[in-house]
Parts: sequence; C-alpha cells; structure tokens
Amino acid sequence: MLQKLFGFDPAQHSLRTEIFAGITTFFTMAYILAVNPGIFSALEPQGMPTGAVFTATILASAIGTLVMAFYAKKPFGLAPGMGINAFFVFGVCLGMGHTWQFALTAVFIEGIIFILLSLFKIREMIAHAIPDSIKSAIGAGIGLFIAFIGLQHCGIIIANESTLVTLTTFNSPTVILSIIGIIICGLMTVRGIPGGLLWGILLTALIGIPMGVTQWEKLVSTPPSIGPIFMQFQWREILSWDMLIVVFTFLFIDIFDTIGTVIAVCMKAKMVDKDGKIEGIGRMMMADAIATTAGACLGASTTTTYVESAAGVTVGGRTGLTAFVVAVCFLLALFFGPLFLAIPAAATGPALIIVGVMMISNTANINWEDHSEAIPAFVTILLTPLSYSISDGIMLGVIMYVLMKLAKGKTGIRQITPTVWVLFVIFILRYVQKSFRKNSHLVAI
Repeated sequence: MLQKLFGFDPAQHSLRTEIFAGITTFFTMAYILAVNPGIFSALEPQGMPTGAVFTATILASAIGTLVMAFYAKKPFGLAPGMGINAFFVFGVCLGMGHTWQFALTAVFIEGIIFILLSLFKIREMIAHAIPDSIKSAIGAGIGLFIAFIGLQHCGIIIANESTLVTLTTFNSPTVILSIIGIIICGLMTVRGIPGGLLWGILLTALIGIPMGVTQWEKLVSTPPSIGPIFMQFQWREILSWDMLIVVFTFLFIDIFDTIGTVIAVCMKAKMVDKDGKIEGIGRMMMADAIATTAGACLGASTTTTYVESAAGVTVGGRTGLTAFVVAVCFLLALFFGPLFLAIPAAATGPALIIVGVMMISNTANINWEDHSEAIPAFVTILLTPLSYSISDGIMLGVIMYVLMKLAKGKTGIRQITPTVWVLFVIFILRYVQKSFRKNSHLVAI
C-alpha cells in the first residue's frame, strides 16, 4: 500500500527514517509560518488580514506537499517562497501601487503557465540541459546559502554598514543557544544517530526554555478564516503591461529557484541515473505548478519547493512518505500554531548549518583541473549565497559556462548544447532588462 501511495519500498526504505525525515524538514521550514504573515502584515491596511495569510500559508504548503507526496512520490516540502513573497508585497503592491488582488491574479496566471510548461516538459528539458558541473555547483552553492541562512537565523552573522555582514558578539542568550545547538547537531551527525538533526532541534529548543529563548503562551488555537482572501482575483488588468512584467518576474524566479532546489537535493540524495538525469523530475515540476495555482486561489504568494527539504533528505528521507509527514505537520500547525512557532530560530538554524556542510560534498564531482568547467562552477557556488538568490547563481553560472567554452575554442564550443545556447541568450536579456528597467523597485528580486 505504501509503495503504491508514496513509492515506499520496505526492502529499501525505513518507515521510522521517513517519519523522522518529514518532521525534520517541517521544523526547518516552520519559520515560514511566522515570517510570511509578518511580511504580509504590511498589506493589512489594504484589507489583507495577517491571520488569513497565516492560514493560507499553511493550507498552500500542505496542498502542495501532498501533491508532491502522492503524485511525484518525492521527499520535498513546499511552501510560499521567500524573496518572491517580499516582491509580492513590497514590489508589486507597495512599490508599483497595485492591489493585493492584482498580485494574486499574477500568481494564479503564473501557476497556469507553469502547468502548461510542465505538461510540455519544457521545465524538465531546461533542468536536464544544465551542464553537469553547474548541477554539482548548484548543490554546493545552495549548501552555502542554507548555511548562511542558518547563521543569520542564529544571530551569529549580522548586518554591518561597512562590510555588509559581520560576526556578532557572543553575549546574547539566542546566540549562545545557537552555538549549543550547532554542537549538539554536529555531535548527533558525527555519531550517526538516526533522526539526529530532529533530535538536535528538539533538544536545543528544550535547553532554550530555562534560557528564556524558547517560550509559548498556549498550546492550541483556532485557525483564522481565509474568507477575506479566498479566490480574490482582479481580472480587469490582465492584459496590462504591468501584469506582463509581474507575471514574467514571478515565473522566471520560480522556474530557476525550483530547478536549482530539485537538482541540488536530488543529487545529494543520489536520486539521479548514470547520465545525471533526475528520475521523475517532470512530476516534481508539475507538483510545484499545481501548488502555485492552488495557493493563489487560497490567497498565498507563489508556492515553491523548499531548499530546506535537504534537511530531511540528509536524515534519510527518500520517498513521498517524507513529504506526507511534512504535510501532516503543516495541517497540525493549523491548530497547534503556538506550539510549532515556539521552536526558536536558534534551534532550527544549527540544523541548516549542518545540512550546508553536507551539501558541499557535491564539489567533488566538479573537474577543477578544467578551468572551462571550474570557473563557471565557482561563479555558481559563490554567487548563490552572495546574491541571496538561487536563480541568479544558476543564470550567472550558465552565462560564464558559455563564455569559458567559447574561450576554449572548437573543443569547448562543441560542448555547448542548443538548449544551453538558448538559456544563455535568455539570461543575458534578463540582466539587460534588469539593468535598464525604469521601475527600480523591481530590480531587487
């Protein structure tokens, strides 16, 4: 039964491991339950209730992850994407002056386009066309990105006007608890304890109680209604130039964020064939597209595959059962929000740092002696965390790949596939568009 539903094979997979993996992924993703409503609180004066956004965030995450579990049968969690949610609020609504209904309509249109692209296997074709060295670099770059996010959540790396970022002083309970969490998660990993990252998160959260970092006021609460934002679309401007720009921006970011995440996590889990192709990637892309469309109907910004899924894969999750557990946790969070939100970032951040360490191993697959492979790979690894964007890391890596192969001469040019040439031109045009775009508030994403 489990094999038919989730692709779970008792001869190859462990029920306990899949459950641990799902819970681990959920806890590393759970910050979205607090962060997303916080970002959308800026739209409350326009009639978009923060409570409704909280419920929509959970429902969109659960629906998308259930599609991933039953249809794609892969261990990925989905939720409204970070970065693109900020573009929704601060770019489209507050920057361009559009209503949140306009922005939700753009997300819905994007989702429909995604479904069509997935049906015709265009997204799958793009994913398979990315050179192997860039694929390995994407995993390593995302590993650094995850670790960087973890360090920020822990309060260990903070903003600095002179150097952009700097190391914090180790005198706050949050930072001290984070360091304790890193040590605990590291020890659990080194000892090979099953579900070590999950136990590390929970143990760190418990230690945080007497330190005053972990705290909650109540156990359960009634979820707010999504009525005010459900199916709130605005069709009168769907043929406007602004709608075209917004849909294209949503589409572009989501395509390459999702492709990067899927490639990186699948390679880490060794879910690739001998030719480096990812089995079932078409179904994963379709699950992502359905999640975005359904999320827009519920009142959520673009729903995407989460890179934090790597935490569950690191624990050992390999099937849709892991995703099913993630979805169940999200649904439970509807009623146990105060409990789940009590897990502090100081407890989940250390797990992300350890996952980042593990994903760096992808660099072993890069031919560092061939500079036409090494330079593009390094650009991808470096710029993914520094640009705070998976899509920019991929795009700049592919651009550099073509340039380095051209520099190599005839031998290198023969290695550039037609699809990569097309991507190269599209990516160049993308950056030209960003450079000369009059509406500067769109450039940040």
